[in-house]
Amino acid sequence: MTLQSHEDLEKLRAIGAIVRLSLEAMSKAARPGMTTAELDAVCAATLDAHGAEASPAKVYAFPGTACISVNEEAVHGIPGERRLADGDLVKCDVTAEKDGYVADAAVTLRIGRVGRQADALARCAESAFRQGLAAARPGNRVQDIGRAVEDEVRRWGFSVVRELCGHGVGRSIHEEPCVPNFCSPRARETLTEGLVLTIEPIIAAGSGKVRVRPDKWTVVTRDRSLSAHYEHTLVVSAKGPLLLTAA
Repeated sequence: MTLQSHEDLEKLRAIGAIVRLSLEAMSKAARPGMTTAELDAVCAATLDAHGAEASPAKVYAFPGTACISVNEEAVHGIPGERRLADGDLVKCDVTAEKDGYVADAAVTLRIGRVGRQADALARCAESAFRQGLAAARPGNRVQDIGRAVEDEVRRWGFSVVRELCGHGVGRSIHEEPCVPNFCSPRARETLTEGLVLTIEPIIAAGSGKVRVRPDKWTVVTRDRSLSAHYEHTLVVSAKGPLLLTAA
């Protein structure tokens, strides 16, 4: 969507803050021995307390509140009985709706003491997001964001998962434009003032090639290499990108 009014901005700020609070609650709660279902319940309780709904469940009948993906699971992991262990990388992806407005964000949590590669991968995902964010200026093209993201990921020695991308958001969970994490020749849309979208590097320590598990949701790296994910919802602005899901 593109902002049309002050109300649009305020409603997006409100749901963005709820998504942020949900991720903060999950970050504080996550610990070795906890199941991903228990972690999902933390998210569900936070959304419920603020009158918000989980968009994946509402729109796509996703069997959980948040997508919780561990280690080689890149995105769309289904919360369940898997127990978190020391050294895990856990991707928590929360998309929620309130009053007809939607925001989306994700973080990669380090459980206990993680290995050097895992730590670097998580830091790379966030650094790549920041580089993509700097390219999100009116007049640039969507592909400029992807170029900035992939350049940073390559600098760290990791790979972009090319099948997965950021997207427009605001009134529904997935809107135009698609925001690839590489310089796609198809992503030639011009970024305009007030455009609402997500930037979300999804990266892997290995080849970056993925497959979907038989559950038809969980996307995993084919080589079982570690993955990381970092995402925020933002508004494109001449004054600089306005983050809606970050403090």
